[in-house]
Order: sequence, then C-alpha cells, then structure tokens
Amino acid sequence: MEKSKKLYIPSGLKLRSEIFNGFGKEELGKTIIAGIGFGIIDLIIYMLTKNSVFAVVFILTTFSGTILMLTKDHYNISVVDQVGFLLEYAFKQKNYMYKYEIGNERREEITKIDNKKQ
Repeated sequence: MEKSKKLYIPSGLKLRSEIFNGFGKEELGKTIIAGIGFGIIDLIIYMLTKNSVFAVVFILTTFSGTILMLTKDHYNISVVDQVGFLLEYAFKQKNYMYKYEIGNERREEITKIDNKKQ
C-alpha cells in the first residue's frame, strides 16, 4: 500500500510587490493619474472661488478617497472592482428565452412550458 502525500496550498501569497497591504505599483499609477486629473479640477475650482481652504481639503479628500477605493482586500478585490462587477451584471442579458419540456418517457403526453414574460 502506497503512502499518500498531502498537498498543502498556502493562502495569502502575493505575486507582486506592494507598498502597503493591498496597494501596489499598479494602484499607485492609477492614484497618480487620478491625482493629476483632480489636481486640474482643483486648480480650476481655486481660480474660480479663490478659496484656498476648500482647494486643499478637496485635493486631500480626492487623494485619500482614491487610495481607499483602489486598495484591495484579503480576497484581492477593491471597491472599484466591485463597482465594475455590478455594472457588468447590470448590462448582462437576464431574460432567457427557452422551452422546457416536462414529461415521462412512458407516457405519450408531454407538457410544454413556454418561459416568456407575461
């Protein structure tokens, strides 16, 4: 009789380097791009309102919000990924047109059910 060997699969392995837990170089690049975009918007807001307090709070809020939304959890999913999953599901086809037959092979009568919106 052969001895069986157990296979151990480690959980929580990271295949890429991260700056802090759940935030790597890819997320840093996205944060920098979003920071540049929000920086331009912040500059326009400052030129229109001349309110430096609002401009500083706006840019700090957008940076921290971007970092929070892009940081991945233990299951490697971020808030942005979850929103993408929800949008993908919302645009999928949900009405499946098919016919389902119920019957017994010994009997000759078969009931047909048409699955259509009524």
